[in-house]
Amino acid sequence: MGNHICGIQQVGIGTVDLHRDWKWYRKAFAMDIRIFEDAAEAPLMTAYTGGEVQKRVAALALNMNGGGGFEIWQYTSRKAQPADFTFELGDLGFLAARMKTRNIQKAFEQHKKIGVTALTSPVKNPAGDMHYYVSDNSGNWFDVVESSNSFSNDKGITGGVYGMVIGVSDIEKSLKFYSDLLGFDAVLSDTSGMASDLNGVPGSNHAMRRVILGQSNQGIGPFNPLLGINQIELIQTTDKKGRKIFENRFWGDQGFIHLCFDVRNMSGLKEKAAKLNSPFTVDSANSFDMGKAAGRFAYVEDPDGALIEFVETHKFPIVEKWGWYMDLKKRKHDKSLPRWLLNCFKFNRVKN
Repeated sequence: MGNHICGIQQVGIGTVDLHRDWKWYRKAFAMDIRIFEDAAEAPLMTAYTGGEVQKRVAALALNMNGGGGFEIWQYTSRKAQPADFTFELGDLGFLAARMKTRNIQKAFEQHKKIGVTALTSPVKNPAGDMHYYVSDNSGNWFDVVESSNSFSNDKGITGGVYGMVIGVSDIEKSLKFYSDLLGFDAVLSDTSGMASDLNGVPGSNHAMRRVILGQSNQGIGPFNPLLGINQIELIQTTDKKGRKIFENRFWGDQGFIHLCFDVRNMSGLKEKAAKLNSPFTVDSANSFDMGKAAGRFAYVEDPDGALIEFVETHKFPIVEKWGWYMDLKKRKHDKSLPRWLLNCFKFNRVKN
């Protein structure tokens, strides 16, 4: 069995108030499908949590239009800390979660109507796609991009996570990492200079090189019809040196804490990562079991230390309130779950 990156499963978002922020994400991005919500400790993550086991609560939320989800994550053993500086374009790490929408103008008008803070207006990005930036109440950025890639025609004006905008210090080194290990090998655009489409986003006054990446081979796996296709945008400022957004902070502090990919054959992926000099820094090795979900997870760091999570799902709830769970361990790794079954996630909808 080969190793496979199936698609972006979720973006981790550290918060000081899970339910407050989740309510906002339901309103702004229709992230209203609860896959799980639980409290636990994170004993394998001590390398990123000050050498101590920390407690947390977390919820995984999806959007039925398709795309990756949000893992909204709150410490219960300490208070999540913000960055001690105002980050901007060119700083290092996860800058913005890229969200998709079928209709950019309707999405923009809806966001204005409900009071979402817009940083830019709809305009084409270097790859030719209409997009605009918004900010949540905690200062996290979201890049809303027009895309026809959709799982269903659900009520939300946006879909889920389409990709990530990442600040890097050496774009050539980062290109190799995201291409060779994660499969983002199709260059959709490569531009240098001032970024007029980003006017209004902090740091847009700096000259920068931007590379938008896609995948020449679409992912496979059980959840691929729902997760859809993905993009990564790398940004390196050419007239200033960036700071690490998470410097002197813990994983789980405020902001985008990780980018998580759904994978199959974790053991093969571990071998590949080691050969590419990007070894696993965390590996649950055997199946972790949280009762409601089970699998194997691991982490690697990108060249600037941003955390990439891999999750190989073994068991998950389809509709938890009915006691309906799916075991994937004996299923062919490249076979997608039927759309009707994935569509049953809608019965986990949380209402404001």
